[in-house]
Amino acid sequence: MKSFFDGVDHDRIVAAIAEAEKRSSGEIRVHLHHRAVRDPIAAAKKVFEKLGMAKTAQKNGVLIFVAPRSKNFAILGDSGIHEKCGDRFWEDAAAKMTGHFRSADYSGGIVVTIETLGAALAANFPAQRDDRDELSNEIDEA
Repeated sequence: MKSFFDGVDHDRIVAAIAEAEKRSSGEIRVHLHHRAVRDPIAAAKKVFEKLGMAKTAQKNGVLIFVAPRSKNFAILGDSGIHEKCGDRFWEDAAAKMTGHFRSADYSGGIVVTIETLGAALAANFPAQRDDRDELSNEIDEA
């Protein structure tokens, strides 16, 4: 039986992160969690801290946390991006991802979410001449 993790196109996701971050000073990370979690937001907050996402200069890091064993996920933004976008933005981003996941388009769901996040980050935190990539674009797994 094919698992969720087998169906994720790592290269496509990493490329989408790099493309989104080119237009912004924001940082996007994807974490695939191999164990079931009861509360994806609480689990995402722990991973957010572990990955150093709270240390971005403009508080504009965003984590896409996916826990396929428990069939849930969370999209967590740091205070800087949350203040600019508000709750409705996060709800809309989650709805897009849910739609793709329901049709088993896991990579597509993650990529469309990265694109949505990237557009918001570019609008609110445009790339600056002295920007540097503060965090890895690689998918984190645990």
